Amino acid sequence: MKYSIVFLLFGLIILFQSCGNKQVEANKKLREEVIAVHDEVMPKMGQLKSLEKTALQMVEELSASPDPNQEKIDALKTLAVDLDQAYEGMFVWMRQYEIEDGEKTPEEVKAYLEDQMVKVTKVNEDIKNVLQKADSLIKQ
Repeated sequence: MKYSIVFLLFGLIILFQSCGNKQVEANKKLREEVIAVHDEVMPKMGQLKSLEKTALQMVEELSASPDPNQEKIDALKTLAVDLDQAYEGMFVWMRQYEIEDGEKTPEEVKAYLEDQMVKVTKVNEDIKNVLQKADSLIKQ
């Protein structure tokens, strides 16, 4: 009888270990996906600042013209703010992102990474959207 209990406990330990390892591997894959979303737009950070500078220069030029187009000036000012917010959004996300699991259980890590995927996807979309907006507004 003693051996049955020992074998049962040993079997349960092995079962829990194998399930935990699967979650750890799934978390590793999820972390790679989160970073891939980040990496997709990170190279565009310089472009955001460059376009912000261009928009502000255009505002100055239009404001100095004899017949300033106030609607375009306002649109360019809004664009400059949006470009800056998209830029800052990336760094806000990066500062709060934890690259280590720490003392979290695999289930807690999964929940954390799923939340981070939502956040970084929003940052990614914000950057893409403002770049598209800048492309159409600055080329006009």
